[in-house]
Amino acid sequence: MNQSRNPTPYLVLSLLLIVLDQLSKFLVYKYMEPGFSGQIPLIGNWLKLHYVLNPGMAFGMQLGHEYGKLFLTLFRLVAMCAIGWYLIHLARSGASKGLLWALAMILAGAVGNVIDSTFYGVLLKNAPYGSPTPWFHGQVIDMIFVDFWEGFIPEWIPVWGGQYYSTPIFNIADSCIFIGVCSILIFQGSFHSDYKDENQNETDHNNEPQQHNDSLQDNDPEYSKEPTSNFTETDHYGVIETPDNPPISPTEEPSPFPSRPIKLEDDETKKES
Repeated sequence: MNQSRNPTPYLVLSLLLIVLDQLSKFLVYKYMEPGFSGQIPLIGNWLKLHYVLNPGMAFGMQLGHEYGKLFLTLFRLVAMCAIGWYLIHLARSGASKGLLWALAMILAGAVGNVIDSTFYGVLLKNAPYGSPTPWFHGQVIDMIFVDFWEGFIPEWIPVWGGQYYSTPIFNIADSCIFIGVCSILIFQGSFHSDYKDENQNETDHNNEPQQHNDSLQDNDPEYSKEPTSNFTETDHYGVIETPDNPPISPTEEPSPFPSRPIKLEDDETKKES
């Protein structure tokens, strides 16, 4: 198993992106006029700041239902909590750093738009007319306009044919979600490979002590000796002989019992001699 990572740096990145997103929205709300009258060109005619209110999802998409906005906001709240939990779980599981950075960006985008939907209807009073309540019905502030094409879609295209189309206007939170998701889709093979390499390196590191012991046994002749018994049979003196102790000579005091029987000569044999 990979070494656990500290989730704090990834959460800090999410926090910084959330602050940047909310600051940009506040500045646009405070100092720009909505629509084309307040539009500010940044790079030529294709990158502009264009203040619009988005009552729906990212990039201006909407749910056509009376309570669609409420359902969308509640879904964002659940998704925000799930992404945050999953980010911490993956960090503690030792997931790839690239995957964790991407998830941190997605988390930042989710939280940024949740703040708009939940509170802006009350704080900025921008809930759509006829909303059941200003809570959870706030409109998201969008301002980044990449204007590379606009016009009517050809009639032969299904569903959208004949409709006027303009490049979606988005915000920093939308950008974070888009970049994070694209990073995971494009580099998922690399993220998985990094995880496997780190896991393999840790496994090899854990196996090094065993390999070191095996090498010592191969190179040291002391390890290759056949095992010997700690004890050998007792000799005829009753002394135990061990590999570390050479045979011990008999004690100086003779045993009171002879080691061999003594032949007794009877009186008749003495007389004959």
